[in-house]
Amino acid sequence: MQTSSDRHEYPAHWEADVVLRDGGTARVRPITVDDAERLVSFYEQVSDESKYYRFFAPYPRLSAKDVHRFTHHDFVDRVGLAATVGGEFIATVRYDRINADGLPASAPADEAEVAFLVQDAHQGRGVASALLEHIGAVARERGIRRFAAEVLPANSKMIKVFTDAGYTQKRSFEDGVVRLEFDLEPTDRSLAVQRAREQRAEARSVHRLLAPGSVAVIGAGRAPGGVGRSVLSNLRDAGFTGRLYAVNKALEEKELDGVPAHRSIRDIAEPVDLAVVAVPAPHVPEVVAECGEHGVQGLVVVSSGYAESGPEGRERQRELVRHARTYGMRIIGPNAFGVINTSPDVRLNASLAPEMPRPGRIGLFAQSGAIGIALLSRLHRRGGGVTGVTGVSTFVSSGNRADVSGNDVLQYWYDDPDTDVALMYLESIGNPRKFTRLARRTAAAKPLVVVQGARHGGAAPQGHAVRATRLPHATVSALLRQAGVIRVDTITELVDAGLLLARQPLPAGPRVAILGNSESLGLLTYDACLAEALRPLPPLDLTTGASAEDFRSALSEALADDACDAVVVTAIPAVGETSAQDAALAEALRSASASAPAKPVLVVHVELGGLAQALSAAASTAPQAAATAPGAVGGAHPPPVSASPEREDPHPPAERLPTAGAVAPQPPAVTATPPDSRLIPAYPAAERAVRALAEAVNYAQWRRDAAEPGRVPEFDDIDEKGAARQIDGLLERGEGLTLGPEETCVLLGRYGIDVRRALPAPTPDEAVAAARTLGYPVALKTTAPHLRHRADLGGVRLDLADEEQLRRAYAELTELFGTPQELRPVVQGMAPRGVDTVVRAVIDPAAGAVLSFGLAGAASELLEDTAHRLIPVTDRDATSLVRSIRTAPLLFGWRGSAPVDTGALEELMLRVSRLVDDHPEVVAVSLEPVVVAPHGLSVLGATVRLARAPVRDDLGPRTLPVY
Repeated sequence: MQTSSDRHEYPAHWEADVVLRDGGTARVRPITVDDAERLVSFYEQVSDESKYYRFFAPYPRLSAKDVHRFTHHDFVDRVGLAATVGGEFIATVRYDRINADGLPASAPADEAEVAFLVQDAHQGRGVASALLEHIGAVARERGIRRFAAEVLPANSKMIKVFTDAGYTQKRSFEDGVVRLEFDLEPTDRSLAVQRAREQRAEARSVHRLLAPGSVAVIGAGRAPGGVGRSVLSNLRDAGFTGRLYAVNKALEEKELDGVPAHRSIRDIAEPVDLAVVAVPAPHVPEVVAECGEHGVQGLVVVSSGYAESGPEGRERQRELVRHARTYGMRIIGPNAFGVINTSPDVRLNASLAPEMPRPGRIGLFAQSGAIGIALLSRLHRRGGGVTGVTGVSTFVSSGNRADVSGNDVLQYWYDDPDTDVALMYLESIGNPRKFTRLARRTAAAKPLVVVQGARHGGAAPQGHAVRATRLPHATVSALLRQAGVIRVDTITELVDAGLLLARQPLPAGPRVAILGNSESLGLLTYDACLAEALRPLPPLDLTTGASAEDFRSALSEALADDACDAVVVTAIPAVGETSAQDAALAEALRSASASAPAKPVLVVHVELGGLAQALSAAASTAPQAAATAPGAVGGAHPPPVSASPEREDPHPPAERLPTAGAVAPQPPAVTATPPDSRLIPAYPAAERAVRALAEAVNYAQWRRDAAEPGRVPEFDDIDEKGAARQIDGLLERGEGLTLGPEETCVLLGRYGIDVRRALPAPTPDEAVAAARTLGYPVALKTTAPHLRHRADLGGVRLDLADEEQLRRAYAELTELFGTPQELRPVVQGMAPRGVDTVVRAVIDPAAGAVLSFGLAGAASELLEDTAHRLIPVTDRDATSLVRSIRTAPLLFGWRGSAPVDTGALEELMLRVSRLVDDHPEVVAVSLEPVVVAPHGLSVLGATVRLARAPVRDDLGPRTLPVY
C-alpha cells in the first residue's frame, strides 16, 4: 500500500476496532496513498467552522499538495490515522515529529505536533478521544514522548479532548492561540479516564442491543416453527413495547401474525435499531450489508454454521465480525440463543426461549444456549430443587461470542439499576486480564457468581477462539476469587448462590444459628457448616410439635443474638399438615426476619409442598443490603414487585396479540409489595443451603477487605535502574534466557533477595575445598533436573560436620545415583531449621503476572496446595497468601512446633512481586526451597528466566478484540 520510498512497511498492527461513546463502532487504521479520494470526500463534508478551527483560516478545499502530504507517511516521523465507518473517513488525526524549534525532525527528537479533524455529523461521539489514545500509542512505539497541539480558544471541544485525557500537561496562550503540551507516558489518571470511557462506551453498546426501540426479525418464515418464526412469536408474545417487523424475501404478505412484513429491511420506512438474523449462514453477508446501509445499530445472529463447524466456519465468522463492524454494528453471536430484557419499558424476548421470565433483579449471561435454557427454567419455574420464584432483569446468550462477550455485559451490568446480582456461565475467557479487572470493579458493587464449563477438557469449545493460557484451572479460579468473583462448580450451585444473594442481605460474619423441628436435620446442617469453615452455634431443636409461633419466637431470639450473623431454619412436615399451616409458618418466619433486616435467613425443608412457595409468595426479588444500623434497611433498591408462584404465565394469550401497527399492547402493571417484605430462600438439602451461605460469607468478607485493599510497599534498598541495566545487557545474548547462578544472585540481590551461596563440587576434593570456604556444617546436594528439590529421593545430605562425613556422603551419592557429571553436586552452608516453602512468579500470556506460594515437597504438589495472587501484590495480599494454603498451620506452630517468621516470608513475596512488576522482561522466577525459620529465612535455590517484555494490551488504547 505504500511506495518504495517509505521507510517502514504498512503497520497492520495499528488497525483496530473501537467502541464510541454512543455505543457504535468505528475502524481505526493508518492513512495510506490509496486514501486520496476518501480524504477529499471526507473534507468536503466538514463544515467551514471545523475547517477554520483546524487550519486557523478559511480553507474551503484541499489542494493536490495537501492531499499528497496528508496521505503520504513514513509511519515513523509522520503518521496519520483515520476513523472509518462504512469504509469512509469520519475523522483523522496526524502527528509530525518536530525539534525544539518546532521544525520537522527525525529521531532522536521525541516531540511531535498533533492535530485532529472530525466530521461535524460525528462530533460528540468520542471519536477524537479514541483517536488520541491510538495516535498516542503509535507515537510511544516510535520513540515520541510528548505531544504539542495549537488550538484556537473558541475550539472548546478540542481543548476538552486534550485536557480530559488525563496526561501531565502544560498550557500556555500566545498570539491568540492556546498551546498545549503533554507527556504521553500513561498516568494513573489517564488510565482511569481511558477505562471510564471504555466502560461507558461498551455499556452503551450493550444497552443498544438490550433496549431497542424497534426490532426486525430477518428470516421469519410463513409457516409456524422454524428459528426466525419462533423468535418473532416470542417477541410478540412477550409484549415488546417497540416496533416489530418480519423480514423474509419469500414473503408476499403485508403482515405475519399481525406483524408488518417486508421482503427486505430496506423496505422498512422507519429506523430499525436491532435485527435478529435467522437465515442460513451463506445468506448472512447480504443481510449484514442491508442492515448496515439501513442504519441498524446491532445484530443478534442466531444462525449457525460458523466457528463451531470448523476452520471454514471460523473464517466465515471472522468475516462476519469485520463486515458488521465496518458499519458500526455490534453482534451477539453467531450461533446465539438470543437476548431478553424484562424491563416493563422494553419487554424484549429476542430469543428462542418460549416464555418470558418474570421481571427481577438477576442478570444472566451464558455462552451456551443449552445452559441458558436450564438457568431460565430453574429461575422461572421454581426448578433446580430451590422452590420459590425469582426474577430476571436481563439475559444474554452469546453463542460463539465473536464480538459481544461477557466483558461487555459486565460493563453494562456494573451501573445497570435493574440488576443487583450477576450470574455467568463461561466456557472460555477471551481476555482474562480485562475480565479480572472488570470483575473486581463489579464485585465491589454487586455480587458476581461464575461457573466455568470445560474446566477439565483443556480446550475451549470449538466455536470459541481465545488466547491460550498456561495456567491450570485451579490457578485461574484462585485469581477470580481474588477479584471478588464467587466461583462455583455447578449450575445448581450457581442458582443456589444467586437466589440467596438476590433475596437476603450479606452476613456480617461466619457465625450461624441453627433452629428447627428436626434434631437430625439440625445436626446435618451443623456438620455442613463446619465443612464449609463456618462457625455454627449448637442447633436448637424445637421438636416436631413446634407451632408457627414457636418458630417465630425462636427465630426472633436468634436474630437478636449479637453472637449470630445468619440463621438456618430447618423444617420437616407434620402429619396431615395443610396449606394453611404452611402459610402460617411462612408468615411467622417472614415476620421474625423483618425484625433483623441486616441478617440473612435460609430455610432447609424436606418435602414441604407449600412452605417454600408460601415463603416466596408476594415477596421481592430485590437484594437487601446489610443495614448500617439496627433496624435500618440498607440499600437503595427500587420498590419490590410481587411474583406470585401460583401463576406461571401472568400474560394470558388474549393479552399478547399485537396490533397491526406492530406496537404490542402493554402487560398489566405489576403490583408493588410493601418495602419491608422479604423473600426467604428455601433449599431441599442442608448442604446446598450452607454452601450458598458460605459463598455469601466469603464474598462479604472480600467486600470488607476490598474497602481497604492494602498498598504496594516501597523498599529503600531496591536498585531498579541497576536491575534494568543488567537485564538489558543479558537480553542482548538472545531471547528465552535462563540465568546462571551468579547472574541470578546478582539480579535478585538488587531487590534485596539474598540467595544462600552454593559452590559446585565436581570432585570430592573440590567439595571439601568448598566446605572449607563456606564453613561447616554443610549440605551436599545434587542439582540434576530429575533429582533437584527431591530430598525424598535421597539426593540431599544435610548437617555434614566435617571432611570425613562429606567424603562419605559424596561417595554414597555417586554410588547410588550416577557420576558427578550426571549429578552436578553442589555444597551449601546449612541454613537454620524451619519450614521449606516455594515462592514462584510467572507471566502468563493471557492472565498476566501471577505470584504463587506453597510448601515445598511432593505432598503439596500432589494435593495442589498452592495459593496465587495477581501481581502487583499488596501487603494485604501477601498476608492472605501465606494463610490461604491448607497446610498454613505448619507455619504457625502446629502441634507445638515453633511458629516461623511469616513477616519475613511476606516481605520476600513483596520483593519478588516488585521485581516482576518493575521488569516485565523477568518472565519467571522460582525460589525453591525457601526455608522459613523462627527468625528470618534462607533462599537456598533460585532460577530466573528473561525474555523480551510481552505486549500488554490492557495498558494500550481501547480496542475491540479480534478472535
